[in-house]
Amino acid sequence: MSYAVIKGASYVLVHAPDMVLHNGTTQTTEKTLNPNSDYLKELPNHLRSYEEAVNYLPNQVYIGNHKPDELRKVSQPWYDKDVEGADRVGKFGEIMPEGEFIGLMKIVDVFDLVQLEKEFTATIKEKLTNHALISEELVSKLKGGEELSVIENQINEHHAEALMFNDKLVGCVKRAHDVDENLNAHVIFENLVSKASGALAALHLLDKYQINPATIDYVLECSEEACGDMNQRGGGNFAKAIAEIAGLVNASGSDVRGFCAAPAHTIISAASLVKAGTFKNVMVVSGGSTAKLGMNGKDHVKKGLPILEDVIGGFAMLISQNDGVNPILRNDLVGKHNVGTGSSPQAVITSLVTEPLDRGNLKITDIDKYSVEMQNPDVTKPAGAGDVPTANYKMIAALGVKRGDLERNELNDFIVKHGMEGWAPTQGHIPSGIPYIGFAREEILAGEIKKAMIVGKGSLFLGRMTNLFDGASIVIESNPGNVEEDKGVSESEVRNLVAEAMREFASHLLKD
Repeated sequence: MSYAVIKGASYVLVHAPDMVLHNGTTQTTEKTLNPNSDYLKELPNHLRSYEEAVNYLPNQVYIGNHKPDELRKVSQPWYDKDVEGADRVGKFGEIMPEGEFIGLMKIVDVFDLVQLEKEFTATIKEKLTNHALISEELVSKLKGGEELSVIENQINEHHAEALMFNDKLVGCVKRAHDVDENLNAHVIFENLVSKASGALAALHLLDKYQINPATIDYVLECSEEACGDMNQRGGGNFAKAIAEIAGLVNASGSDVRGFCAAPAHTIISAASLVKAGTFKNVMVVSGGSTAKLGMNGKDHVKKGLPILEDVIGGFAMLISQNDGVNPILRNDLVGKHNVGTGSSPQAVITSLVTEPLDRGNLKITDIDKYSVEMQNPDVTKPAGAGDVPTANYKMIAALGVKRGDLERNELNDFIVKHGMEGWAPTQGHIPSGIPYIGFAREEILAGEIKKAMIVGKGSLFLGRMTNLFDGASIVIESNPGNVEEDKGVSESEVRNLVAEAMREFASHLLKD
C-alpha cells in the first residue's frame, strides 16, 4: 500500500465581535473579577466591523485569496492596511458574519438547545437560504423562532447563555441538564460554536473539491473542546456530530485531543489509517474556540489597537489513497516529542525537525517550506509574545548551521526562503502548522516546491496532569506518480498457489 495523499483543504473564519465581549475568557474573567474596569468600558470602541475583518490581509490569506508570500510585501502592522477588492469567499473557504453563524449554531443543534428570536430568525433564514452551501433541508431547522420574552425567561430563570448580535439579545443557548456542570449553557455554547465552525469547514471542503460525501469513510476531529457529561467529561464525539451535518452518511469517526498539537497528531493518524488500508478516505476537521476570542485584548486596547482576535477559525482536509497525483504524506518521516525529550527549544526542534530528516537522509535545506506555529505577529507582538513563526525559523536555521547544512551567513536567507510570515488567528490549535497545507498542496502540484514540513506544538501542562511539552511533525512531498500495487494476493493467484502446492505434495508422495 503506497503513501496517503492530501486531496484538498478548506479554511473558514467567523467574525464574532459580540462573542468577544460576552464569551471570550479574558472578558468573562474580567467581568467576574473587576466588572467596572476601564478595559471593559473601552473594549467596545476597539471592535472591528465585519467589513474591516474581511479587508484584513491575514484573514484573506487564511481563506486563500492571497498567498503567504504577499505578507512580506506589506509592512507590519497590517491591521491599518485594507486589502482592495477583498471578498468574503475565498479559494479555501469563507469569512462568515456573526449573524449567519448564530443561525448556523441553531441549524447544527439537534437537541433544541438554541432558541432564536422570531424577527432575527426571519432575517437570518433569508440570508442562509442564499448561502451556496446551506441546503434547504438545513435552513428548515431554523424553524419559526421564539418570542423575546421566552428567551429572556430562559436566561433569567434557567441559566441560559445569551446570544447577542450587534449588542442586542437575539437568542440563547439553554443548559442541557439541571445539575451536570458539563452540560451547562456555557459549555453547550462553546461546543455548538466548535461544531458549527467545523461543519462549515467540512461543507466547504466537499464543495471546493467536488467530493462525494458518501465516499468519506472516517472522520477525525481535532479541536480543543471536549463534549461529554458528568460520567465522561470528554467522551465526544464531535467527529460524528459534524459528519451528520455534512451528510457523510457512510462515515464513522472519533476525536483526537492534544492541545495545539492535535491537528499534527490527527494528520499522522489519518495518513496511517489510509496507508494501512483501513479506510480509503479520511476527513480531518476542526472547529474553533470562543474562549480564545480577545485573549490578548487588554494589551491591544492599552496600545490603542483594534481587537484582532475577533474571529473563530476552522479547517478541514481530505486524506485519501494514493492517486499518483496529489502530494504524499510521508508517515515514515514523522517527528514526535518523546517523554524524555525535554522542553528546551533546541530539544523540541531537534525531535520534531532534525530527527525525522535524519531518517530520510535529508538536510534541513531539503525542506522547501516549514509550517510551524503560524501565529499572526499583528496579534502576538503587541502582547509581548514576539514574532512566533520567525522565532521558530531562527531555531531551525541555527540547528542547520550546527549540523553543517548551511553557513552562518545564510541564516537570514534561510528564514526568508524556507519560512513565512504568520497569518493565522490565535485559536490555539488553528495556527499550529496546518494553515499552510492548502497552499503547500497547490505549490507542490504546480512544481513550485517539492517538500514541506508541518510542525505542530502543544502545551500539555495546561491540563495540570503533566509538565510535559508536546509536538508532532510530518513531511509532505510531491507525488512520484507511481502508485504501488497492494501487496495482497488475488483470488486467482491463491488458486494457482494452492494447485502448485498440491502438485509438489503429490510429487513428494510418489517419491516416497
